[in-house]
Amino acid sequence: MIRAATRIAGMILTLVVSSFVIFAAMYAAPGDPVTFLIGNPENMTPERVAEVKAQYNLDQPLIVQYGLWASQAFVGNLGTSFQYHQPVAELMATRLPATLALVAMASVLFIVAGVGLGILSALRQGKRTDSTITAATTLAASVPSFVIGLLLVSIFSVQLGWFPVSGAGEGFLDRLHHLALPAVALAVGAVAIVSRVTRQSMVEQISMDHVEAARSFGLAPAKLIRRHVLRNAWGPILTMVALVVASMLAGTVVVESVFGISGVGKLLVDAINTHDFPVVQAVLLYMVITYMVVTTLVDLVHPLLDPRIKAKDKKS
Repeated sequence: MIRAATRIAGMILTLVVSSFVIFAAMYAAPGDPVTFLIGNPENMTPERVAEVKAQYNLDQPLIVQYGLWASQAFVGNLGTSFQYHQPVAELMATRLPATLALVAMASVLFIVAGVGLGILSALRQGKRTDSTITAATTLAASVPSFVIGLLLVSIFSVQLGWFPVSGAGEGFLDRLHHLALPAVALAVGAVAIVSRVTRQSMVEQISMDHVEAARSFGLAPAKLIRRHVLRNAWGPILTMVALVVASMLAGTVVVESVFGISGVGKLLVDAINTHDFPVVQAVLLYMVITYMVVTTLVDLVHPLLDPRIKAKDKKS
């Protein structure tokens, strides 16, 4: 209970600080929002400038503007887009499904492949299979996702014609078809990270005394791995998987741009290019909240999966 209360209090404090930094950073960025809102330079009269500033509270001190923005954001009102002239919450609601579907597909891919390769590498420690997996994952981690995306599009979309070049698709099966290549491009780097953590965690557990004792009593290798190695190795693996998923939810910008997917990441890029401050603030706030919620949930669930941490918390 104390652990949960501490984590939630820390999350709220982090949210307040990060939201203020996001809000203040927008007004420190190059470009005047008043100029963008008025548009035509011929309309840049003192009366029109004063009217726009009053309409968007730009004539108020920064801390007052932040208070007004944060209080409205708390009840779901994220403002109105300068570019699209519609509520930012509605804009994000139309873009989120594509981003969430992309992250979900990529997560399934990197969890299955990363954990599977990590277990195989640990069980074949020091052998050719281990060396091959380590070399392959090192190579995968060194290639940027946009390079992998461009290669996939060139081979599987342009030359072979198996997958669409761009877009997120409509309907379940069509969306799976459209997002297959973007999900692979997003998952490749994560496979390397998760497989490394899985291997390391497995190797540490295999060398434990209780595992050696169980082996000396003649426990079957499959049961030994399942009951005494993999079970205790889940903690670091789950933590890394959660961190990767959180970073994906906040970092699909490059892949969405490469594959022309109208998700939250592409919305952020377009908003930055057009100085659409309310949209930029809302998307960045979404990224911060997503990251904090995922990491906090993992921190709270972790003791339930690993009794050693639970016992340690009780002692402290």
